[in-house]
Amino acid sequence: MTGNSNPTPPDITIDRAALINFVSQIFRHQAADEATAQTVAEHLVEANLKGHDSHGVGMIPAYVQNLQADLLQPQAGTQVLRDNGAVVMIDGQFGFGQRVGKEATDFAIQRAKEIGLVCVGLRNAHHLGRIGTYGEQCAAAGMISMHYVNVVGHPPAVSPFGSRDARMTTNPFCAVVPRQDGPPVVLDMATSTVALGKVRVAYHKGTPVIDGALLDHQGLPTNDAAVMFEEPKGTLGPFGGHKGYGLAVLCELLGGALAGEWTMQPDNPRSHNIVNNMLMFVLNPEATGNAEGFQNEVSAMVDYLHSATPAAGSDRVRVPGDPERESREKRMRNGIPIDGSSWRSITKAAMAAGLTETEIAAVALKSPSS
Repeated sequence: MTGNSNPTPPDITIDRAALINFVSQIFRHQAADEATAQTVAEHLVEANLKGHDSHGVGMIPAYVQNLQADLLQPQAGTQVLRDNGAVVMIDGQFGFGQRVGKEATDFAIQRAKEIGLVCVGLRNAHHLGRIGTYGEQCAAAGMISMHYVNVVGHPPAVSPFGSRDARMTTNPFCAVVPRQDGPPVVLDMATSTVALGKVRVAYHKGTPVIDGALLDHQGLPTNDAAVMFEEPKGTLGPFGGHKGYGLAVLCELLGGALAGEWTMQPDNPRSHNIVNNMLMFVLNPEATGNAEGFQNEVSAMVDYLHSATPAAGSDRVRVPGDPERESREKRMRNGIPIDGSSWRSITKAAMAAGLTETEIAAVALKSPSS
């Protein structure tokens, strides 16, 4: 494996509160107001807690780079472009995705409470982070939601089914169902075999990527994460062959073409930005007149799935959202692990943002054995 050729510093483990404080300091140094910096920091750290390190604090170097290139506007919020009642278009104005995504979702929840069902398009959001966050936001308000997201602003990295040429990116899809008597069912996934951020984490760690995820520049299968970051570059493939590819296309057309009017087709700009467009549908179960029956069936079905006998090699049967909750419980107890290469990149970005070595060293580290 080619991997990252620099000597790898030791891995570390950091307490949640200390990491949130550290991350918020970075963005406050880059002109974000305190509330925005806190929102971004909590979102990124929560992604790490839930095991999605690809969408966690490892994104800080890219964010700082885009802030300093004026591609990310640290004080920007949402602007409603068109409001037709059940259909609303919102511009994120290239603000922090974590802020504008939350604002757009808050708007959608309130409208769904009023009229039952709303379709909200959010365009020009800087990297939204973990899309499941917005689904969970809806579920906490008792809402069902679906989210179609595309990724633009930089060259494509994912090849269509049957090709080795990159044409899209990881185009996430998310759907969430609330539960009155338990945590929500949260399906949150990239439409590529793995998220590009997970390949980035593997590259930093020098570990192989799972079989079937990557193609090299000749279109041959590889496990080497370096093909996504070093020339000659390869591509990610869609999950599930033609089925995942089909869902990726829908995310591109609904999140990109409809909500954002910005797809990956080559007439649109490709710099080094990370821009998300999202089309979300938020449904209030109360509007069906059968919310109680719905919840009874959801609970009974989840219990039925959980009761299934585990197959060989499995400890128990899970529903979507269970692995993230298990990871969160473990990492809240033991701290958040960050590989040494990623931490080195993060601290370099923190210094570029204006933090001193003393401020960085003051981050409260929690030993894995403590």
